[in-house]
Amino acid sequence: MSKAIRIHTPGGPEALRWEDSDPGRPGPGQALVRHTAIGLNFIDVYYRSGLYPAPDGLPLIPGGEAAGVVAETGEGVTAVRTGDRVAYATPLGAYCQERVMAADRLVKIPDGISDEQAAAMMLKGMTAEYLLRRTFRVKPEDTILFHAAAGGVGLIAGQWAKSLGATVLGTAGSPDKVALARENGFDHVIDYRAEDFVAGVRKFTGGRLCDVVYDSVGKDTFPASLDCLRPLGMFVSFGQSSGPLPAFNLGILAQKGSLFVTRPTLFVYIRKREDLEASAKALFDAVLSGSVEIRINQRYRLDEAGRAHADLEARKTTGTTVLLP
Repeated sequence: MSKAIRIHTPGGPEALRWEDSDPGRPGPGQALVRHTAIGLNFIDVYYRSGLYPAPDGLPLIPGGEAAGVVAETGEGVTAVRTGDRVAYATPLGAYCQERVMAADRLVKIPDGISDEQAAAMMLKGMTAEYLLRRTFRVKPEDTILFHAAAGGVGLIAGQWAKSLGATVLGTAGSPDKVALARENGFDHVIDYRAEDFVAGVRKFTGGRLCDVVYDSVGKDTFPASLDCLRPLGMFVSFGQSSGPLPAFNLGILAQKGSLFVTRPTLFVYIRKREDLEASAKALFDAVLSGSVEIRINQRYRLDEAGRAHADLEARKTTGTTVLLP
């Protein structure tokens, strides 16, 4: 019998239960995928804790990115074939050994990229892609600030932004994480536990500040992030690992320099099949060219998902983590 991690009631890491799970057979437009590696992301914690409600109710199999092999296809499937190595980011349900899902959400993994790399980078890498290339199109003359620089998205974004010619600033929470971020494209990294990051940005930029701030931290970095932006700069809030942003008066954006604010999600940016394929291709090309290196820093068995979540929330992990079914 195939196995999966399920959440029956929101809670801490103990809410993740290892259970039997029958994936069923693929219907029209669907494929059965046998997973080889599964990515771990902070959004998984949001669903487990109940911060994000389960879209289809409970019980819920969490997880939004994985890689594997197509074991069977249903009627009308043309995007993939049996035996193809594939990967995906979204929909939920990745914490399992096998699953049936819409075939048009799968992309083929090119030669030169391993299953573990693909599982570790699809959600994080395509997030970096839309942030840097579409939400705010980073150019060589731009200066950017990326919070959580040593996280999974941060390490990919730092390398990618540097390859685009930008000046790349980041924040991290320990000397080890600062050093790791510097090894991954960041020109300057501020240890926010030891230094006020706004003062650090002002010092490094000579008071010119940044064109864009990318923030997945949320409550702990707002509204200070706005003080890192030059007039007409953009604040991009794409996560809330420390908690949601507090409500604020839009007038603060005028006071701080006619700033722009956006709250994008990957799900919207890859909703169309052609956008999914384009984003995945850009990511694969960046990795195959050497502009971005995917380093897997932690591996856990899938049945150890609770320990992986605990370590992630305690900020004991860096970069990318995979769960092995």
